[in-house]
Amino acid sequence: MSDALRIARGQFGRVALLDMDRPLVRHAHPHCHVLLKVEGADTQFQVRDGVVPLTDESAVLINAWEPHAYEHVPERPNTVILALYIEPHWLALFRSNWAASSAPDFFDRNVGAITPDIRRLTALLASAMIHSPHETKVHEELLASLMIAVIERFAAWRDLPNSVRSLARGSMVDYRIRRAVRRMKDEPGSVVDMNALAREIGLSRAHFFRLFENSVGVSPRVFLNVQRLEQAVHQISESEEAIATISERLGFSVPAHFSRFFHDHAGSSPSIFRRVSRLTEQI
Repeated sequence: MSDALRIARGQFGRVALLDMDRPLVRHAHPHCHVLLKVEGADTQFQVRDGVVPLTDESAVLINAWEPHAYEHVPERPNTVILALYIEPHWLALFRSNWAASSAPDFFDRNVGAITPDIRRLTALLASAMIHSPHETKVHEELLASLMIAVIERFAAWRDLPNSVRSLARGSMVDYRIRRAVRRMKDEPGSVVDMNALAREIGLSRAHFFRLFENSVGVSPRVFLNVQRLEQAVHQISESEEAIATISERLGFSVPAHFSRFFHDHAGSSPSIFRRVSRLTEQI
């Protein structure tokens, strides 16, 4: 069964070392998202409407809010993947315009050939997470070197007019969509019916879905699932609450449904995610 081997968290966002042997559903993240193979079989991801390979020689590059899914081939062995979910404000500490990593066109391609340095840093970070899970400063230093190498190779960061323009679109989003977005961010567990949400903000279902996706870049359902997942990750990692309590707050009446949702989106069961994410606290 797919599960997390290690989780590192910090101002940078999070890094997950995942042992994958089952697919992940189509989902998205609000982060700059990079996937690197550590060991095992070559594999692939579906990003938007295309399929891209993850191999010893290639990285998968996913922009913020870009829908993607993991396509595990059943007859192949497991793949150990280093999954980076990186906060733009942390990247801006290195170069101010790297805050544009939250834009939908920061990476202009979804796959690229990695350098020996990227391969070396990937192996070093994965090894540090396994052998020294509490050395958070070491993790962040290695991650910084790795992300600098990735961005230098794969992002046209010196010429970001399109990304900056995309970032500015947020201020022009229809006020009714802004209301829906705020509701889903503040109370994801209370949104159980998209038809009711559309009526609440004064739109027909069809108009709501079309306007939402044009404004935000993903469907309302994908956006809601992102909010549920990110809040689940935070609460599972940071609180002592029972997982059943967290699942109910996020709108799952049956804990098993929440466990399946979390596993299908994060690549790990909630209980194992909680256990490995807390290894960094053990000194």
